[in-house]
Amino acid sequence: MKKEYISQATLKRLPQYLRIIKDKKNEDVKNISSTEIATILRLNPIQVRKDLALVSRADGKPGVGFNIQELIQDLEEVLNLNNITDAVIVGAGKLGQALLNYNGFENNLNILKAFDNDKNKCDNKRIYFIDEMETQIIENNVQIGIITVPKENAQNVCDIMIKSGIKAIWNFAPINLKVPENIAVKNEDLSTSLVILLKKLKEKGV
Repeated sequence: MKKEYISQATLKRLPQYLRIIKDKKNEDVKNISSTEIATILRLNPIQVRKDLALVSRADGKPGVGFNIQELIQDLEEVLNLNNITDAVIVGAGKLGQALLNYNGFENNLNILKAFDNDKNKCDNKRIYFIDEMETQIIENNVQIGIITVPKENAQNVCDIMIKSGIKAIWNFAPINLKVPENIAVKNEDLSTSLVILLKKLKEKGV
């Protein structure tokens, strides 16, 4: 894999490329071009070519494209998908339980447990009472915390996670968390995503 700086914008596109490429591999396709990927994702072919040039060990050959197996390996390496990382969820409502039961993370994210302050949701198998969170994170050396609690509780949950050793936080609460510089945070603002979608819908004259 090439060792070059990769922007956040490019990093957001790489998982999309990987998904398309894996679908093609399942169709027993051996090579794929940047133009083909761009067409499927409705992106600029030049941008796709530049993105792949940052991570691919070999340039795509004219008329042939990239070797799919090599490209998958390079993308998985740069996206750190070769190792399974343990995580916990705090907030076992509908969203939290949906993430807990989602099987699409199985190759790179292992959600060990969820925690909630409603004892009626706790089964002591995968959903535990919130008071056990700190101990469980420390004992299992968990690196990633997923927050799906209301925004008024999110910062407190975040603080406990960091105190317990969490290094990265995937935040679904509609709030900007305050964290030290050494903590990675990815915010998923569902309301903003909906506004963007509605704007695109209007632009299409629907």
